[in-house]
Amino acid sequence: MQGAAFDASDKFDSDGVVSRINHLSKSIRENQGKVVFIQHDGTEEEGLSPNTPTWEIAASLLKSDADAIIRKTTNDAFCNTELHSLLTALNPKKLIISGWATDLCVDSTIRSAVSLVYHVVVASDCHTVSNRPHLRADKIIEHHNWVWRNLITSGNSVEVAPQQLLCR
Repeated sequence: MQGAAFDASDKFDSDGVVSRINHLSKSIRENQGKVVFIQHDGTEEEGLSPNTPTWEIAASLLKSDADAIIRKTTNDAFCNTELHSLLTALNPKKLIISGWATDLCVDSTIRSAVSLVYHVVVASDCHTVSNRPHLRADKIIEHHNWVWRNLITSGNSVEVAPQQLLCR
């Protein structure tokens, strides 16, 4: 959910996704939860060179000084980052996941969180992707929501629910 990804207008329902993430983040903060933004350190070609305007968290996302930012270099937000350490210290009852690149970053992070036995909740309408050469974005989202609901886990199952139900 960084500037470079949202400079292009090819993301499925990007305005709706950002609005729902903002609503979800507000609800989490109001309920003494912690919002964690993941920031990808990428390449100049991707527009994700660290400390550049397009590397910044998307301006349309509402942020708070109390939020955490974790930097990553791979699709998986847990790989070689401080995310697991931060979450261990916070000891969350559940980990709600949303974001950009349903089929890559979001999926990789969900699978790692499941492997680390977090109670994972996917905000089903708070992740997005662009059309891929072989599949439309809406079908990618639909497919991944189904896959996550049906993962076989060694601990907590994965919940998949729309933002509206998560903000109750």
